[in-house]
Amino acid sequence: MESWKLKLKGSWNEAKGKVKQQYADLTDDDLRYEDGKEDELLGRLQQKTGKTKDEVKRWIDDL
Repeated sequence: MESWKLKLKGSWNEAKGKVKQQYADLTDDDLRYEDGKEDELLGRLQQKTGKTKDEVKRWIDDL
């Protein structure tokens, strides 16, 4: 499994706080993670941050 997916499954609640610090305009709905729906979360983050899918994955890895 890719490391960014492991981050989502394992410590997303903790990582969400770091995300909100960097992007204060992201809402709880934007950051909602559901098991098996990682691509939906990626899409929301791409849309709100203007990053590519790969940039969002690397960003999540680095949190």
